[in-house]
Amino acid sequence: MTIAEKIQNVRTLINRYSHSCNRNPDTVLLLAVSKTKPPADIAAAYQAGLRHFGENYCQEALNKQRRLGAYAITWHFIGPIQSNKTKLIAQHFHWVHSVDSLRIAQRLSDQRPGHLPPLNICLQVNISGEDSKSGIPLPALPEMAEEISQLPQLNLRGVMAIPAPQHDYEQQRLPYRELVRAVHALKCPSLSTYSFGMSDDLKAAIVEGATIVRIGSALFGSRT
Repeated sequence: MTIAEKIQNVRTLINRYSHSCNRNPDTVLLLAVSKTKPPADIAAAYQAGLRHFGENYCQEALNKQRRLGAYAITWHFIGPIQSNKTKLIAQHFHWVHSVDSLRIAQRLSDQRPGHLPPLNICLQVNISGEDSKSGIPLPALPEMAEEISQLPQLNLRGVMAIPAPQHDYEQQRLPYRELVRAVHALKCPSLSTYSFGMSDDLKAAIVEGATIVRIGSALFGSRT
């Protein structure tokens, strides 16, 4: 199956799941997770209609950006952020989904070039409380959102989460529902982006309000 056919399959699922909960499928952005995949795969996905691509590793992403400079790609950084990479991330990405501390946010704001628009960011929330995962605990969200929203070169757009894997559909929905409720409680209209849902829990994510779904293996095959 070609990448274009796989994209169509995922779009079909997004349409089906959106209609099942009376959502407009156009409110769900398909973010292609292209980490470890060659530039040729990204080019094929672009030619099939995708424009948003997510990368986890800064140097790998910069190499791809140089190779794919002719394409009008919106680049999302979705991996853990090392302090020594914040300058490169601030200079070369349009979105960052994995901000999990005020220190990292401050560095991104300070290092965002002035000629570029503010960097779109999501706060990563460790919604399942896993020691192995990055992200702020849910109770810290209100204070963190308030502090980061004051940084001049950042545009705080919403939240990102990677819950603990669950095979049961209802169990998959619960952490997303809890996160959405917490954001709604902040009464901040600008926090409207919900970056959650991957290949294995796509339906649960869309039903609970995902506005960006991060899909890798269903588009490009198993990670190498």
